Amino acid sequence: MPKNVLITGGAGFIGTRLAARFAADGHRVTVLDSLIAQVHGDDPERTSPLLRSLDGVATVVRGTVTSADDIRSALDGAQIVVHLAAETGTGQSMYEIDRYTEANVGGTAKLLDILANEPHSVGRVVIASSRSIYGEGAYRTEDGRIVYPPHRADAEMAAGDFAVHMPGEGALEMVPTTEEAKLHPSSVYGITKQMQESLIMTVCPTLGIEPVSLRYQNVYGPGQSLKNPYTGILSIFSTLIRQNKQINIFEDGLESRDFVYIDDVVEATFLAAVTPAAAGQVMNVGSGVATTVNDVVEALAAAYGRSVSSRISGNYRLGDIRHNVADVSRLADVLGYRPRVSFEDGVKRFANWVLTEPVEGESYERSLSEMAARNLLK
Repeated sequence: MPKNVLITGGAGFIGTRLAARFAADGHRVTVLDSLIAQVHGDDPERTSPLLRSLDGVATVVRGTVTSADDIRSALDGAQIVVHLAAETGTGQSMYEIDRYTEANVGGTAKLLDILANEPHSVGRVVIASSRSIYGEGAYRTEDGRIVYPPHRADAEMAAGDFAVHMPGEGALEMVPTTEEAKLHPSSVYGITKQMQESLIMTVCPTLGIEPVSLRYQNVYGPGQSLKNPYTGILSIFSTLIRQNKQINIFEDGLESRDFVYIDDVVEATFLAAVTPAAAGQVMNVGSGVATTVNDVVEALAAAYGRSVSSRISGNYRLGDIRHNVADVSRLADVLGYRPRVSFEDGVKRFANWVLTEPVEGESYERSLSEMAARNLLK
């Protein structure tokens, strides 16, 4: 049966595609989004392709999750809520602490406060959590035990030692992180995402609402912001390549991430919202494959068909993790879905889209200057 679906943050990279997926299945979609300039430009109605893509797909309510009145207006009649609205970016979160906490934690609290105290028709809430809540994630010791190491020390990284260490242990091997892993985020962003998830998973069952938490890994693909310097290295590196600028590879280039293509994220989120068995579940949404930063540079060079100038600088950011790869077996067990788009294929699709977009400006350099000024970039 068609349902009324509210997507907070629904005019963003993931939200617009998710809205289209719900609409294609016959559901009625409302989007609540503040249309911030960092993502949509100063004149969203004119400058935001993401916003325009919602024409005929969803009812758009311009507002913020930090306003109870805006939430209340958008929530009217909703039966499913997908809560995507959040400030994103690990680095920026370390010096815009109040803004991140107000939007991510405060906005979620306002949503739940309304659901707890006012009439509504919501039966399920899906929260977009993040792999950032794991911190460094899972590692295997030399004798086969699974451990969760502490955050890397500034002094060790300053000396060029970027590996993950744990007191009393020898060499550690990164392994896929399951949903049962220790939660110990290494950034303000990660802390706020952990709080979002905890609030939803704790409060919703007391209200008779089914909660689902999806721990997104590094989402990429056509439509992601090329203006926002906090959206990920694929956008950043692509812009540098198109500007014929050298790519500064942090650490030693062997740090890795789990890159998951937008179409796979959208399908997993849609299924999490409509599949009865997903109720109460916490699931990783990733590819299950670790890709190093050096691999990213090589893949982009191949996708753009050009030589890429790069330099392994040894620079590092406080709060960054070393490795990241998700165990996605629960996603398959609960939803019957496994990500389908390989990184090689996804990067080609992404690059083909990027080449249709204008070359953006100097926002990445400004973001690095901001971090360096605050002693967060070394």
